[in-house]
Amino acid sequence: MARKPKPTALKLLEGNPGKRDLNAHEPDPGHGMPTCPDWLMPEAKEEWNRLAETMNRMGVLTEVDMAAFAGYCQNYAKWKEAEAQILADGAITWTAAGGTRKSPWVAISETCQSKMLQFAGEFGLTPSSRSKIIAGNSTSTTAADDMEALLGVG
Repeated sequence: MARKPKPTALKLLEGNPGKRDLNAHEPDPGHGMPTCPDWLMPEAKEEWNRLAETMNRMGVLTEVDMAAFAGYCQNYAKWKEAEAQILADGAITWTAAGGTRKSPWVAISETCQSKMLQFAGEFGLTPSSRSKIIAGNSTSTTAADDMEALLGVG
């Protein structure tokens, strides 16, 4: 299965590690932060408020990313709800025949966590995806630029 291409903005934040030509014709979503949707669950709204401004400053959240970020936040809220149910009721339930089985909340938790982590990776919110991002004001993207910077030329 082929990997999904990364947005140019993330490649630039990572320092273009593959040193491949960047897509000069990638659509620019512009700047601006999306508004938190009213229909999000309360916990999802809290997660939105916790992260949105920081992500916008990082340049990984713009107005057109509202649905994807809402998906992350909503799955976060559902995951948290499922974990609370597991904590309250346990991960194992009794069947009518007297046996045991895994609580349905476990499957809900696993599904929501998986979806949440997929969305998080898109925005650089996981340790592994974030570790590839280079913070700072460096704009050099070629070996010649790097050499000039090292020698103090330019």
